[in-house]
Amino acid sequence: MPVKTDPLVRQVLITAVCFTLSCSGIFGATEAGEPYHPIIDPANFSEVVTNPYFTLTPGTTYTYKARDGKDTEINKVTVTSETKKVMGVTARVVLDQVWLNGRKIEETYDWYAQDREGSVWYFGENSKEYKKGSVASAKGSWEAGVKGAQPGIVMPANPQPGAPYRQEYLKGEAEDMGQVLSAKESVRVPSGSYHDCVRTKDWSAIETDSVEHKYYSKEVGNVVLETEHNDQKRVELIEVTMANKEESPSKQ
Repeated sequence: MPVKTDPLVRQVLITAVCFTLSCSGIFGATEAGEPYHPIIDPANFSEVVTNPYFTLTPGTTYTYKARDGKDTEINKVTVTSETKKVMGVTARVVLDQVWLNGRKIEETYDWYAQDREGSVWYFGENSKEYKKGSVASAKGSWEAGVKGAQPGIVMPANPQPGAPYRQEYLKGEAEDMGQVLSAKESVRVPSGSYHDCVRTKDWSAIETDSVEHKYYSKEVGNVVLETEHNDQKRVELIEVTMANKEESPSKQ
């Protein structure tokens, strides 16, 4: 005789199995050609992102600065109060803007959501490149669930050194990977000194010379340092601000 299971208990078990399958997919299919299709249940996600290493509090702006020879690059990342539905998931909208020598060269709306375990997932982006003040390209834009694109993890719930994982996936166009290398790093940047930082290695499976190392601090809840090209380029956090009243994005 089969054992009867309470409907609520059965639903909890089903949810747990689905979540386990989605995580095994994100951390398993990491080689070129391997199938990758995480199971996404909107009930498992929230636009409230509280992961200590990647916290998205609306109104917060992170400002970064990088120098490359005579060029100066400023990057402002603003957590908006806006949300966007992607694959049925309500995701937080983050505005990422880049200026080179005072001229805007890129503007991107990124979409993030956190699962019940605390991992932060990346659900896509609306990206525009600018030249001489006008939009020149939307290359790099993608949305999970559209044309085969799949979401990925940008920050695990408990980041510890381990296997690589997918951060995004659109075959041939968006195949960024990530891997936690350490959780005990110390760095010093213009905004201060930070300890016990998580260091990740990020790269693209379809682009050569794309390796980046990022250092995340619980003290600010985000990246404090990014190095590229064997530390030849350093993108450093210079300021974190909380706006009293943020501007709403004109387009997501």
